[in-house]
Amino acid sequence: MLRFMPVGDSMTIGSAGEHTWRYRMWRHLCATYGGPFGIVGPRETLYDKAADAPTSYAYADPDFPRSHLAGWGEGWLHMAPLIGETVRSCRADVLLVSLGLIDLGFYTNAEQTAENVREFVAQARSANPRVRMVVLPVIPNVRAESDALFAAEVTRFNELLAKTIADLDEPRSPLLLASPPPSYDIHLDTYDGTHPNANGEHKIAATFADTMHQAWGVGDSYGA
Repeated sequence: MLRFMPVGDSMTIGSAGEHTWRYRMWRHLCATYGGPFGIVGPRETLYDKAADAPTSYAYADPDFPRSHLAGWGEGWLHMAPLIGETVRSCRADVLLVSLGLIDLGFYTNAEQTAENVREFVAQARSANPRVRMVVLPVIPNVRAESDALFAAEVTRFNELLAKTIADLDEPRSPLLLASPPPSYDIHLDTYDGTHPNANGEHKIAATFADTMHQAWGVGDSYGA
């Protein structure tokens, strides 16, 4: 059985009332992946904005495997120390990773963030030498429209991320850099300039799904 683990920040955990792109991916895999699979991870909840804590189970459709490793306000900096034990305990085979915006916004510059990517990969492989990863570049949010320095850091990090993925890719533990959703528009596909609405959820799920299908033959293209 192939075990997928979503890893991410607030765009991945989602908040109360949402479906999340994790749900959209699960629906896609149910429809197009021919073998047995599971969605794994040590967490299940959504973020509750009223409580300011990840305590909500109020999914728009709660009837799906809700496991993940995602957190509101967490980035590569926070996930690198957790990923080894999590991959080991959950027996994850494929990591679907969307991280970096929070790092660049609050914690680390582009170069430091890229080093945390390397540590994340090393720790994941220490737990499963054959783990596969699909990594989404940082999608610039509304802050990048008014903060030129932040926008430059996002651009620089995405360049470094591409190089890091190319450097660390290896046959027994392949790394894939997903393409940013080509038609993603933060004014149409998010509800606040950062977090995906239903349109955005589908587009994020689609880029992960299409990348796996094209590179590994997993499932089908999202539109199919």
